[in-house]
Amino acid sequence: MTEEIIEKCNELKLKGFSVNIEEALSYAQEKNWSHKKVLLHLLDLELERRKQSRIELRFRQSKLNEQITMDQFEFEYHKSRKDQKNTILNLTHPEFISQKKDVILIGHPGVGKTYLAKCIGYTATQAGIKVLFTTAMDMINQLIAAEADHSLVKKLSFYQSPALLIIDEIGYLPLGPHGSNLFFQVISSRHQVKSTVITTNLPFSDWGKIFDSTTAATAIADRLVHHSEILILEGTSYRKREKKS
Repeated sequence: MTEEIIEKCNELKLKGFSVNIEEALSYAQEKNWSHKKVLLHLLDLELERRKQSRIELRFRQSKLNEQITMDQFEFEYHKSRKDQKNTILNLTHPEFISQKKDVILIGHPGVGKTYLAKCIGYTATQAGIKVLFTTAMDMINQLIAAEADHSLVKKLSFYQSPALLIIDEIGYLPLGPHGSNLFFQVISSRHQVKSTVITTNLPFSDWGKIFDSTTAATAIADRLVHHSEILILEGTSYRKREKKS
């Protein structure tokens, strides 16, 4: 009969139930558990399996490709890190995502912007939150390609759907008029609906160099700044220090 139960559990995709049932029945007999307690125990195992499966799926979907945690972030490296420590640590809790807040990380190359963005993203995946990591240029190239094959609406939805979208490396290359327009569409669709994390090497005053015009830069910045945490990371490149070491 146990084999029949396992077979039916597998048909119902109750994998946590099926792989643990024999051990649970043996343990229940030893501890004299009631039928209800055995059933509750197996259901708890099934729920835990589904939770873990969902977390694994969220990480695969995120495109983060590495599991970066905050315990490796050296707050003592620079005063700007120490001064903003509480704010940074708060961003490793998913409350800001439920509040639809944005995060803007500003600083020179190598000061830890991408690292922090990935920390925030990875922590969110571990809470079962849908996350997507992309660079600014890759996102724009994907959108331009989608426009060419008449699937732009679908691709815009792809970038609108994650509860947390991380757009890395804004400012290294200008986006041009068309790229700026597409970027604005993504930001506008997410404004006050979903959370977005931005990393950039340029202050807001220089965003006209990224986007097609000061008008476009202002429109994008206004939406991002409206309900956001802005962190400015200073100091010399952390990567260069590691290389010297």
